[in-house]
Amino acid sequence: MSTSAKSRKPAARAAVMAAALTVAAAPHLRGDEGMWTFDNLPVQLLKDRYGFEPKQDWVDHLRLSSVRFNDGGSGAFVSKNGLVLTNHHVALGQLQKMSTPKNDYVKNGFFAKSAKDEIKCPDLEVNVLVSMENVTDAVLKAIDPRAADKVKNEQRKAEISRITKKSTELTGFRSDVVELYQGGEYWLYRYKKYTDMRLVMAPEIQAAFYGGDPDNFTYPRFALDFAFFRVYENGKPARIEHFLTWSKDGAADGELVFVTGHPGRTDRLDTVAQLEYARDLGLPLYLKLANKLREDFYAYAKLGAEQERRSKDRIFGIENALKAVGGEYEGLKDAALFKSLRDREDALRKAAAASSDEAARAAADSWDKIAAATKKAGERRLQSTYRRYDAVKLASIANQIVRMTAELEKPNDKRWEEFRESNLESLKFRLFSPAPIYPDMDEFLLTRAFETALKELGKYDAFVEAALDGKEPAAKAKELISGTTLADVAERKRLIEGGRKAVEASTDPLIVWARGLEPVYRAQRKWNEDEIESVLTAEGNRIAKARFAIYGKSTYPDATFTLRMSYGKVAGYELGTTFVAPFTTYHGLFDRAIGHGEKHPFDLAPRVKAAKKDLTLETKVNFVTTNDIIGGNSGSPIVNAKGEYVGLVFDGNIQSLVGRYAYDDARNRTVAVHSSGIIEAMRSIYGMGKLADEVVGKR
Repeated sequence: MSTSAKSRKPAARAAVMAAALTVAAAPHLRGDEGMWTFDNLPVQLLKDRYGFEPKQDWVDHLRLSSVRFNDGGSGAFVSKNGLVLTNHHVALGQLQKMSTPKNDYVKNGFFAKSAKDEIKCPDLEVNVLVSMENVTDAVLKAIDPRAADKVKNEQRKAEISRITKKSTELTGFRSDVVELYQGGEYWLYRYKKYTDMRLVMAPEIQAAFYGGDPDNFTYPRFALDFAFFRVYENGKPARIEHFLTWSKDGAADGELVFVTGHPGRTDRLDTVAQLEYARDLGLPLYLKLANKLREDFYAYAKLGAEQERRSKDRIFGIENALKAVGGEYEGLKDAALFKSLRDREDALRKAAAASSDEAARAAADSWDKIAAATKKAGERRLQSTYRRYDAVKLASIANQIVRMTAELEKPNDKRWEEFRESNLESLKFRLFSPAPIYPDMDEFLLTRAFETALKELGKYDAFVEAALDGKEPAAKAKELISGTTLADVAERKRLIEGGRKAVEASTDPLIVWARGLEPVYRAQRKWNEDEIESVLTAEGNRIAKARFAIYGKSTYPDATFTLRMSYGKVAGYELGTTFVAPFTTYHGLFDRAIGHGEKHPFDLAPRVKAAKKDLTLETKVNFVTTNDIIGGNSGSPIVNAKGEYVGLVFDGNIQSLVGRYAYDDARNRTVAVHSSGIIEAMRSIYGMGKLADEVVGKR
């Protein structure tokens, strides 16, 4: 969040948000609010508000045209030849992995002029949701209502593992059981997986992320934040039945539009106690850790040009997260907003207590039990935060190998979720990735992580003792990274294929280190599952039943990185005493650069600057809509009522960041790349006319 944006506090905000969350006899949906599951689309709301009634074949076509990027983000098929369109920033991790000092695709972009120039991604998996099945009864029947919460939690997980294993064996599809409405429903989602993904086109980062961090989560924007991949099967471009046809004119002001994508996480159904924890403990601690990580990555980047190149995608991710979570934190600190959240919960609790429905009344104590569990979680928040080394690739690989080989010795229904049979193929695909690993980077980051854990947890913490073994952070990090052979994919495969016996016999320093950490990690995880997760799950389920009994299924569940649809319209918005127009153009891009003296990050990419004479400058570049989205929706298609592709989601404005907890249709906006702007860039800036023809259906 920029300094100017952080200091703005429009007087109307509190009143608007309070109105947005007022609960009467039914849950109140504000304007175009909602990230709806495909089994429960708001058909009547659409009909009443926009006079549009979606048909089932239209819905199915959008579902089968939408894809999920498993490393985070969304996308869509846009040609019969397997072409997938997403954001440049969704593609950024793959671009970084595929780059070398000589070929920096992040800095310079990538442009395949023909199929032979398309290059394979090292570890990109995308999924298409092919079917959904309600398995709530099966999951709940497997749970003994008389058992202790931790036993219920084990029974629930075991049944989910049986369902996913059976589905995977019967269909061959990736099978995930998705918890919705805080455990009120469980759905089996089956996905077709694609793992042979080829990079086709990506602009240079200066064009894709024009305006840099100062413009992030703001509007107006002028970003060409798009990238193309292609799905291959059996070494050839996949033939795709369901793909989105391109709109001739793109999105128009006031037009009804839909977003189909995979929002990552919202907490709109959380209890007040959980939100208080996030506000007072969770989010401040996350921001503290993220700021430290940012400091560490910038310190590494300053070591040289190559170190700067290697860390670019990590720094982008941290900066983005800091701004997003900072916005969430500011939202929860708004007294009027929080009062509205509390009023919403109070209304539900009173309705449940007065209900004639037994399930509703059974939830009477659930809010208090969740509050007690949340307080207990807070007592160990430092261990949960600092007993980890996620930024260090080799350390993460070592921990994963040790845990995986131990878990695979157990029956499938007794394993941790990530090591179930239904997840193993995707897990091994990532674990055996040929993407480059930089030992000097890992040693630098591991040293910093050790220093941070030592400072925050103390030298007598069990995890710190096991991790450092009495040595100084720099010396221990050097010992571990310099001696390991885990950068070699063949060695990772050897250990996994050899199983626990091979891991226990290994003298690789990182494997030995990970084995030493395992008892502490397992004890911590078991405590969390037994004391916290089991309570939140059991009591959340009771609250869900109460909510269903009182309101029915008239609302949507929290986001879970599964496919959702939101509806809205193209619309500008009021900001202070002015009005923000819905569209920006190439005219505006060049004007913005001139206004800032072309100083970074407002300087034009050389290709863009050179193309000014060839561009149709009135072509729309970015636009805003009222669609309800959250992180994970990046790369989602925006379609019109005909199902035509009119835009590409890439951001939300600063006012939307509180969307993890609430939606405000007055100023909450989705920010997107206009379909016309994408084609104009492909033809007039990048010379990708052949690819543009494929996108618009001329090939």
